[in-house]
Amino acid sequence: MAVDAKVVAQIAHLARLHIDENLVTEYASEMTRVLALAEAMDDVDTDNVEPMAHPTHAVQRLREDAVKETGQRDAFQAIAPAVEGGHYLVPQVIE
Repeated sequence: MAVDAKVVAQIAHLARLHIDENLVTEYASEMTRVLALAEAMDDVDTDNVEPMAHPTHAVQRLREDAVKETGQRDAFQAIAPAVEGGHYLVPQVIE
């Protein structure tokens, strides 16, 4: 598919981009090359290619999911500006 100046202008309008008029033909040829590459990739045989989530099959190291600190509510509420019944009081923002 060949991209011309009119298509570049339409895409720029939809993307709300300002494109220098002197560069429109260059953008059109670059877009044409990108679309040609995508079209060429359609011809690649991928029938025996196994889908993968990550190309290196890396495993993310995770920390142990364990509780480290407990029972600090009283300490935190002792320094809070306003507390009532074990809950923090905040100013009303919606009337």
